[in-house]
Amino acid sequence: MGYKVAVVGATGAVGREMLQTLSERKFPADEVFALASEKSTGKEISYGEDGVIKVTSLDKFDFSNADIALFSAGGELSKAYAPRAGQEGCLVIDNSSAFRMDPNVPLIVPEVNPDTLKQAKPENKGKNIIANPNCSTAQLVVALKPIHDVFTIKRVVVSTYQATSGAGSLGMEELFNQTKGIFVNDTVTPEVFTKQIAFNAIPHIDVFMDDGFTKEEWKMQVETAKILDPNIKLVAHCVRIPVFIGHSEAVFIETEKSFEEKQIRELLRNAEGLAVIDMRSDEGYATPVECAGDDLVFVSRIRKDITVENGLVFWCVSDNLRKGAALNSVQIAELAVAQKYF
Repeated sequence: MGYKVAVVGATGAVGREMLQTLSERKFPADEVFALASEKSTGKEISYGEDGVIKVTSLDKFDFSNADIALFSAGGELSKAYAPRAGQEGCLVIDNSSAFRMDPNVPLIVPEVNPDTLKQAKPENKGKNIIANPNCSTAQLVVALKPIHDVFTIKRVVVSTYQATSGAGSLGMEELFNQTKGIFVNDTVTPEVFTKQIAFNAIPHIDVFMDDGFTKEEWKMQVETAKILDPNIKLVAHCVRIPVFIGHSEAVFIETEKSFEEKQIRELLRNAEGLAVIDMRSDEGYATPVECAGDDLVFVSRIRKDITVENGLVFWCVSDNLRKGAALNSVQIAELAVAQKYF
């Protein structure tokens, strides 16, 4: 049986990646709709290597004609259209933050909590909506899950180094234009980011909250609790760096149970969705350049933290447009098919 799939926000960076991922993974789609604003109607967009789809207006689309809708058009549009789509019987997989902390909307990373998908069903008080987590959270919990299952994680301290694509195509354009402009002595005028991003690091992603943390940092805390375990204490410091694609994270954890480093390595090597690249030599670790375009979460620089009891440190990188967004959304759709949601 094939499915009818709508991609909302199809002309954006993540929307395009969703279309590419659907094609690459051979999702059983009989028909794919590319939805965007009225001004994009009629434009052609790639689907796979050879396919082309004409963009349809989101305003005029009837979601009863789709089985699944992958949303990546921002929180306000998700709030306006996702509940309507869900009521019309379409399963919505939303990439915005609009529904992540809604108690009646499961927040899913398929390698971590696939059993929560059934909570989206209306008969289980769901809304036919599943939320995709924040990109930095998604890769983190994939790496934490196998360790937590065996040794029980108590606390996580994470510093992120996030690519400009996390702010969409305009963020990447700003990095490109500023970098080019600096070489010809142009004046740098930040528009997408709060300060110059070229040759710089900005310790500020999303809005500031009253306690001094940013919303991005808060998201990592509450989303990890919802996806993995509410008993895990997490603190994050999120930084934007001049990279186009690929989020990096320095992760420090404390576990309840003692462990040997070789046990951690074995767990991570055998875990779904993970790759361990850690040779303790020049180039023996993963960076954003290597992870771009890949589906896996890469873990490197694994070692014990001797400053705390049962402490561990590692480096984690992943393509934020794929595992952090498009891939995870498509994997949730695949999970829905496998669990016979429809």
